[in-house]
Amino acid sequence: MAVNLSKNGPAVTAAYKEVVDEKANTNWALFTYEGNSNDIRLADKGDGGLEELVEELNSGKVMYAFCRVQDPNSGLPKYVLINWTGEGVNDARKGICANHVSSMANFLKGAHVTINARAEEDVEPEAIMEKVAKASGANYSFHKERSSRFQDSGPQGPVGSVYQKTNAMSEIKKTNKDNFWAQAEKEEEKRRLEERRKAEEERQQLERERKDREAKEAALRDKRDKERASQIEQQKKFQQEAANKEQEKCREAASLISQRAVNPRDMFKQRERGITPSDSDVPCAAPASPQPEPDVGDGQSRCEYDEQEAVLQEPSKEEPPAANSYVEEVTYEEPAQVEETNFYEGTEETSDRGSCARALYDYQAADDTEISFDPDEIITGIEMIDDGWWRGFGPDGHFGMFPANYVELI
Repeated sequence: MAVNLSKNGPAVTAAYKEVVDEKANTNWALFTYEGNSNDIRLADKGDGGLEELVEELNSGKVMYAFCRVQDPNSGLPKYVLINWTGEGVNDARKGICANHVSSMANFLKGAHVTINARAEEDVEPEAIMEKVAKASGANYSFHKERSSRFQDSGPQGPVGSVYQKTNAMSEIKKTNKDNFWAQAEKEEEKRRLEERRKAEEERQQLERERKDREAKEAALRDKRDKERASQIEQQKKFQQEAANKEQEKCREAASLISQRAVNPRDMFKQRERGITPSDSDVPCAAPASPQPEPDVGDGQSRCEYDEQEAVLQEPSKEEPPAANSYVEEVTYEEPAQVEETNFYEGTEETSDRGSCARALYDYQAADDTEISFDPDEIITGIEMIDDGWWRGFGPDGHFGMFPANYVELI
């Protein structure tokens, strides 16, 4: 590939003109490539001569230096072109830049001495000046010309010539060398392309793995969210069902309490005084707890049906109890005065207190004639004085009445 002098042409040309201008202070300019491209740019310039120029040469780059020096013999300005190829430049790059030497020589015209250098030993200022002196073509000084003009210098030697015989083998080797560098450049380009292709494949593989991993994580996260939402929904459902059941129990308890036909406290007090409630005092309402209803004919009240049943089941001519009463006549006996500390002293005493029942609902006593209890608590010493109301010892040892449909016998 050819060298490109047009991209930075104005700066490169201006530096070159300053060097060839004898009136300018600048006496050297240094050119190099932009990166790995073939574009020539100005690296640096100065007025310190060869000594300053040599210090700017980089062993890792290919550079071209153009310097103005003074001929030690004639005192005239001479120009030196240095083709610098650093020792750290790879072979492929050397092969490419070797084809640019002639183009740079055509651009940097007027060089009296051209030096191909690879190391610092090749650019020693003293050695360069010796080559400049030899290339001047005249080994004399103007100051010595007048004194030696009429002196006999003796026989003259043969006139020198710059002709060189063409060597076919060297030409062939040079051609092979060019072919070798061209082949090396192609192989290097092929290697770079292969490396880029492999790097791209690895990048795509990593990208695919990353996307697959993110997809799996997203699916797992969605699954966990759905399971958590389902659990929360089930918990809400269970809590709602439990609340509904509790409300149903509360409504049922309230309904049972509201169905009381007679105040049990008044009835209990009448029994304590030995007064039997009359038929007019006991209404014909159904008991508080749900009981199976007998078959009653159309147009017949429950009280009439009870009266008929009492007449049919009368064992003697004695006065039967009131047929329309749901309360069984019992004799009230004052319970024995027992210390409260003995009511719950072991499971043996519990069995000695007659019938026992377990509370199904909670009940709070309305006055001191009733007992209070919570669900699953035990009521002992039960007296079934009525189908709707019983008496017994509560959990706290107090003896009183309680609704029969709030408990179950055990």
